[in-house]
Amino acid sequence: MSNLSTKISENITFNADDQMIIKRTYDANQMLLDAEYARQHSPNAFGSDYKLAAEIDMAFVDLWLKEAGVKWTDTQAVKDVIKKKLMSNEFQKLRVWEGKW
Repeated sequence: MSNLSTKISENITFNADDQMIIKRTYDANQMLLDAEYARQHSPNAFGSDYKLAAEIDMAFVDLWLKEAGVKWTDTQAVKDVIKKKLMSNEFQKLRVWEGKW
């Protein structure tokens, strides 16, 4: 599994009010490939103590937290946001383990 950054580009511009706008573009294909590989090779068998729930790029988590208005320091809220996103059908391809947590 890849620990490399999936950032493709970063553009910094300024609007009329002199506010800096940073636009980052990421490639999610590697994250999807890592999740598929993990589904095939992770020891997520019944009764196993180890469960890999998902493969998520930190850039995605950061975006999800900003959308929800949650700070990284609020650990329980971060867990809740990640759980909610992963349980939605929109991000089901990121899930490795289909159990409940």
